[in-house]
Amino acid sequence: MPREWSARASPTLKVLSDRRPAAPPPALPPGVRVGHWTDAVGRTGCTVVLPNEAAIGAVDVRGGAPGTRETDVVRLSSLGDQVHAVLLTGGSAFGLDAAGGVMRWLEERGRGFAVGPVRVPIVPTAVIFDLLNGDPSARPDAAAGYAACDAATADPAEGLVGAGTGATVAKLRGREGARPGGLGIAAARAGDVAVCAVLVANAVGGIYDDERGEWIAPLPAGSTGPEPPVGASTTIGAVLTDAPLTKAQAYRVAVAAHDGIARAVRPAHTERDGDTIFCLSLRGQRTDQADVVAIETAAAEVVARAIVRGVRLAGGHGTIGR
Repeated sequence: MPREWSARASPTLKVLSDRRPAAPPPALPPGVRVGHWTDAVGRTGCTVVLPNEAAIGAVDVRGGAPGTRETDVVRLSSLGDQVHAVLLTGGSAFGLDAAGGVMRWLEERGRGFAVGPVRVPIVPTAVIFDLLNGDPSARPDAAAGYAACDAATADPAEGLVGAGTGATVAKLRGREGARPGGLGIAAARAGDVAVCAVLVANAVGGIYDDERGEWIAPLPAGSTGPEPPVGASTTIGAVLTDAPLTKAQAYRVAVAAHDGIARAVRPAHTERDGDTIFCLSLRGQRTDQADVVAIETAAAEVVARAIVRGVRLAGGHGTIGR
């Protein structure tokens, strides 16, 4: 195991154990809301990212074990670029059913890709495996996805809510050493452009705050049990910006955003993870004026901070450092 992945790798690294001043929740970009459906008993849930209008969308999937739906339509090589919602959900492959409820909610409101008189909502979806963390028969379904849309707000909760409810991290050396994962949101500015990340951390790797130089959820020293099975972990999320990006530009932002996972999750993008990041351009216009490099840089930063923030909140500290 590379030494930098261990909390004992260096005497200069420290594990978070103190309480820090509370920080206000990050602001979502204009034109988007986030909604949760949470099953605290079954320890699962789902989270919808709901633009007010169709967004330009793209995706970049890493890791060896993703669980997804409708990602092909937003791949760079595909014709489609409209996205009407993004769903992040627990329940492993069973949780993909929740996307049907999101589609129904959108269809009822006349939102979707127009095919003659029919509207077909495009809802790319990614799942985490949380079936062993609570009741394995508890999974988000279509009713859960619909309810998450009804609950969408510009001021969503974070931590052990929605798709982050049953998330865990630091599982590479056995589930006995795992820590709570969670859902976090972080935002930044790239000039006059808003960039925001909504991330769910359910990784095999430990969680490291590279801004503070401290571990949030380190991998325990030594082996504590069998390694988690392939497909039982992942980090998933969406980067949102009000910059008017093309689909190709949105794809480049999604690619760069994975650098944020690598900063916060150690190791990241393994064969046991299914790391997936969507990018949504909320203005959906082609332009050559967007500073894509600045947006890419901000995307990596907010992804790393969102992962750390979500794990801090889920870990029971109750306060966060930014």
